[in-house]
Amino acid sequence: MSVHHRGIGMTSARTRDRLVSRLREAGIRNASVLEAIRQIPRHLFVDEALAHRAYEDTALPIGFNQTISQPYTVARMTELLLEQGARRILEVGTGSGYQTAVLCSLAHEVYSVERIDPLLKSARRCLQEIGLRNYRLHHSDGSLGWPEYAPYDAIIVTAAAAELPHALLNQLVPGGTLVAPVGTSDRQELIRVRLTPEGIEQEKLEMANFVPLVHGASH
Repeated sequence: MSVHHRGIGMTSARTRDRLVSRLREAGIRNASVLEAIRQIPRHLFVDEALAHRAYEDTALPIGFNQTISQPYTVARMTELLLEQGARRILEVGTGSGYQTAVLCSLAHEVYSVERIDPLLKSARRCLQEIGLRNYRLHHSDGSLGWPEYAPYDAIIVTAAAAELPHALLNQLVPGGTLVAPVGTSDRQELIRVRLTPEGIEQEKLEMANFVPLVHGASH
Protein backbone atom coordinates (compact mmCIF):
# COMPACT_ATOMS: atom_id res chain seq x y z
CA MET A 1 0.00 0.00 0.00
CA SER A 2 1.28 3.45 -0.87
CA VAL A 3 -0.25 6.46 0.86
CA HIS A 4 0.78 9.98 -0.11
CA HIS A 5 0.47 12.78 2.43
CA ARG A 6 2.09 15.84 3.92
CA GLY A 7 3.28 16.12 7.49
CA ILE A 8 5.26 12.89 7.71
CA GLY A 9 7.92 14.81 9.62
CA MET A 10 5.50 15.21 12.52
CA THR A 11 6.00 11.59 13.43
CA SER A 12 8.96 9.30 13.07
CA ALA A 13 8.84 5.78 11.72
CA ARG A 14 9.95 4.69 15.19
CA THR A 15 6.82 6.23 16.74
CA ARG A 16 4.57 4.33 14.36
CA ASP A 17 6.55 1.13 14.82
CA ARG A 18 6.05 1.42 18.60
CA LEU A 19 2.30 1.66 18.08
CA VAL A 20 2.30 -1.40 15.82
CA SER A 21 4.35 -3.29 18.41
CA ARG A 22 1.82 -2.42 21.11
CA LEU A 23 -1.02 -3.62 18.91
CA ARG A 24 0.79 -6.87 18.18
CA GLU A 25 1.35 -7.38 21.91
CA ALA A 26 -2.36 -6.70 22.48
CA GLY A 27 -3.26 -9.58 20.17
CA ILE A 28 -3.61 -8.11 16.66
CA ARG A 29 -2.26 -10.75 14.29
CA ASN A 30 -3.23 -9.71 10.75
CA ALA A 31 -0.03 -8.42 9.14
CA SER A 32 -1.91 -6.41 6.47
CA VAL A 33 -3.97 -4.63 9.13
CA LEU A 34 -0.86 -3.82 11.15
CA GLU A 35 0.87 -2.44 8.06
CA ALA A 36 -2.17 -0.29 7.27
CA ILE A 37 -2.07 1.12 10.80
CA ARG A 38 1.63 1.85 10.36
CA GLN A 39 1.11 3.58 7.02
CA ILE A 40 -2.01 5.69 7.58
CA PRO A 41 -1.08 9.15 8.99
CA ARG A 42 -3.39 9.25 12.01
CA HIS A 43 -2.15 12.73 12.96
CA LEU A 44 -3.96 14.17 9.93
CA PHE A 45 -7.30 12.91 11.24
CA VAL A 46 -7.13 14.72 14.60
CA ASP A 47 -7.05 18.36 15.60
CA GLU A 48 -3.59 19.89 15.19
CA ALA A 49 -3.41 20.51 18.94
CA LEU A 50 -3.69 16.75 19.53
CA ALA A 51 -1.36 15.64 16.73
CA HIS A 52 1.41 14.86 19.23
CA ARG A 53 -0.88 12.20 20.74
CA ALA A 54 -1.99 10.68 17.46
CA TYR A 55 0.12 7.51 17.80
CA GLU A 56 -0.87 6.74 21.36
CA ASP A 57 -3.24 3.78 21.64
CA THR A 58 -6.11 5.93 22.84
CA ALA A 59 -9.34 7.48 21.57
CA LEU A 60 -9.22 11.25 21.01
CA PRO A 61 -12.00 13.88 20.66
CA ILE A 62 -12.81 15.14 17.17
CA GLY A 63 -15.66 17.51 18.07
CA PHE A 64 -19.46 17.14 17.98
CA ASN A 65 -19.24 14.74 20.97
CA GLN A 66 -17.48 12.21 18.74
CA THR A 67 -14.09 10.51 18.96
CA ILE A 68 -11.50 8.92 16.74
CA SER A 69 -11.35 5.33 17.96
CA GLN A 70 -8.20 4.04 19.60
CA PRO A 71 -5.89 2.24 17.15
CA TYR A 72 -6.44 -1.12 18.89
CA THR A 73 -10.19 -0.85 18.31
CA VAL A 74 -9.70 0.09 14.65
CA ALA A 75 -7.25 -2.78 14.13
CA ARG A 76 -9.37 -5.33 15.99
CA MET A 77 -12.60 -4.49 14.17
CA THR A 78 -10.83 -4.44 10.81
CA GLU A 79 -9.18 -7.79 11.50
CA LEU A 80 -12.52 -9.33 12.45
CA LEU A 81 -14.29 -7.79 9.48
CA LEU A 82 -11.80 -9.00 6.88
CA GLU A 83 -11.19 -12.49 8.22
CA GLN A 84 -13.26 -13.99 5.39
CA GLY A 85 -12.07 -11.44 2.82
CA ALA A 86 -14.25 -8.56 1.60
CA ARG A 87 -14.20 -6.44 -1.55
CA ARG A 88 -17.16 -4.13 -0.84
CA ILE A 89 -17.49 -2.69 2.66
CA LEU A 90 -20.12 -0.44 4.22
CA GLU A 91 -18.96 1.69 7.15
CA VAL A 92 -21.61 3.21 9.40
CA GLY A 93 -20.10 6.28 11.07
CA THR A 94 -17.34 7.90 9.01
CA GLY A 95 -16.31 10.16 11.90
CA SER A 96 -12.78 11.46 11.35
CA GLY A 97 -12.27 9.19 8.32
CA TYR A 98 -9.39 7.28 9.94
CA GLN A 99 -11.16 3.91 10.02
CA THR A 100 -12.31 4.62 6.45
CA ALA A 101 -8.69 5.14 5.39
CA VAL A 102 -7.59 1.85 6.96
CA LEU A 103 -10.41 0.03 5.19
CA CYS A 104 -9.61 1.70 1.86
CA SER A 105 -6.06 0.41 2.06
CA LEU A 106 -7.30 -3.17 2.46
CA ALA A 107 -10.52 -3.45 0.42
CA HIS A 108 -11.57 -2.77 -3.16
CA GLU A 109 -14.49 -0.42 -2.40
CA VAL A 110 -15.56 1.35 0.79
CA TYR A 111 -18.94 3.06 1.22
CA SER A 112 -19.18 5.20 4.35
CA VAL A 113 -22.16 6.98 5.89
CA GLU A 114 -21.97 9.83 8.42
CA ARG A 115 -24.85 11.78 10.00
CA ILE A 116 -22.80 14.89 10.97
CA ASP A 117 -22.08 16.89 7.83
CA PRO A 118 -19.03 18.90 9.05
CA LEU A 119 -17.32 15.66 10.10
CA LEU A 120 -18.03 14.16 6.70
CA LYS A 121 -16.51 17.15 4.92
CA SER A 122 -13.41 17.02 7.11
CA ALA A 123 -13.03 13.28 6.53
CA ARG A 124 -13.30 13.79 2.76
CA ARG A 125 -10.50 16.38 2.85
CA CYS A 126 -8.24 14.04 4.80
CA LEU A 127 -8.89 11.07 2.53
CA GLN A 128 -8.21 13.18 -0.54
CA GLU A 129 -5.05 14.55 1.00
CA ILE A 130 -3.50 11.13 1.52
CA GLY A 131 -4.39 10.09 -2.01
CA LEU A 132 -7.10 7.49 -1.44
CA ARG A 133 -9.78 7.19 -4.13
CA ASN A 134 -11.65 3.90 -3.63
CA TYR A 135 -14.43 5.26 -1.41
CA ARG A 136 -17.81 6.98 -1.52
CA LEU A 137 -19.08 9.11 1.35
CA HIS A 138 -22.72 9.86 2.12
CA HIS A 139 -24.41 12.28 4.54
CA SER A 140 -27.29 10.30 5.99
CA ASP A 141 -28.70 8.40 8.98
CA GLY A 142 -26.23 5.55 9.35
CA SER A 143 -28.77 3.18 10.88
CA LEU A 144 -30.39 3.04 7.43
CA GLY A 145 -27.17 1.90 5.80
CA TRP A 146 -26.74 2.81 2.13
CA PRO A 147 -29.23 0.69 0.17
CA GLU A 148 -28.28 2.24 -3.18
CA TYR A 149 -25.00 0.29 -3.30
CA ALA A 150 -26.06 -2.81 -1.37
CA PRO A 151 -25.38 -5.65 -0.93
CA TYR A 152 -22.02 -5.49 0.84
CA ASP A 153 -19.56 -8.25 1.68
CA ALA A 154 -18.99 -6.71 5.09
CA ILE A 155 -20.44 -3.95 7.28
CA ILE A 156 -18.67 -2.19 10.14
CA VAL A 157 -20.58 -0.04 12.64
CA THR A 158 -18.54 2.45 14.69
CA ALA A 159 -21.25 3.53 17.14
CA ALA A 160 -23.27 1.46 19.60
CA ALA A 161 -26.98 0.69 19.23
CA ALA A 162 -29.13 -1.11 21.77
CA GLU A 163 -29.77 -3.69 19.06
CA LEU A 164 -28.57 -4.12 15.48
CA PRO A 165 -30.63 -2.19 12.92
CA HIS A 166 -32.37 -4.71 10.65
CA ALA A 167 -31.76 -2.42 7.68
CA LEU A 168 -28.05 -3.20 7.93
CA LEU A 169 -28.49 -6.96 8.09
CA ASN A 170 -30.66 -6.74 4.99
CA GLN A 171 -27.76 -5.12 3.10
CA LEU A 172 -25.30 -8.00 3.65
CA VAL A 173 -24.56 -10.61 1.00
CA PRO A 174 -25.19 -14.26 1.94
CA GLY A 175 -22.11 -15.29 3.89
CA GLY A 176 -21.36 -11.64 4.70
CA THR A 177 -19.96 -10.35 7.99
CA LEU A 178 -21.07 -7.47 10.21
CA VAL A 179 -18.99 -6.20 13.14
CA ALA A 180 -20.56 -3.74 15.58
CA PRO A 181 -20.75 -2.70 19.23
CA VAL A 182 -24.14 -3.40 20.79
CA GLY A 183 -25.46 -2.16 24.11
CA THR A 184 -26.01 0.95 26.19
CA SER A 185 -23.61 3.52 27.63
CA ASP A 186 -23.32 1.29 30.73
CA ARG A 187 -22.43 -1.95 28.94
CA GLN A 188 -21.46 -2.64 25.35
CA GLU A 189 -20.14 -5.74 23.64
CA LEU A 190 -18.39 -6.04 20.31
CA ILE A 191 -20.18 -8.64 18.24
CA ARG A 192 -19.67 -10.30 14.88
CA VAL A 193 -22.64 -11.46 12.83
CA ARG A 194 -22.49 -13.76 9.82
CA LEU A 195 -25.29 -14.60 7.42
CA THR A 196 -25.14 -18.37 6.96
CA PRO A 197 -27.44 -20.75 5.05
CA GLU A 198 -28.86 -21.73 8.45
CA GLY A 199 -29.61 -18.13 9.42
CA ILE A 200 -27.90 -15.45 11.50
CA GLU A 201 -24.83 -16.57 13.44
CA GLN A 202 -23.75 -14.17 16.20
CA GLU A 203 -20.56 -14.11 18.30
CA LYS A 204 -19.93 -11.96 21.35
CA LEU A 205 -16.26 -11.03 21.27
CA GLU A 206 -15.22 -8.52 23.95
CA MET A 207 -16.35 -5.49 25.89
CA ALA A 208 -16.47 -2.20 24.01
CA ASN A 209 -16.85 1.53 24.58
CA PHE A 210 -18.32 3.57 21.70
CA VAL A 211 -20.40 6.69 21.29
CA PRO A 212 -24.12 5.91 20.78
CA LEU A 213 -25.60 5.35 17.33
CA VAL A 214 -27.91 8.33 16.84
CA HIS A 215 -30.77 8.38 14.33
CA GLY A 216 -31.26 11.20 11.84
CA ALA A 217 -28.83 13.38 9.88
CA SER A 218 -27.40 16.65 11.22
CA HIS A 219 -26.01 19.71 9.47
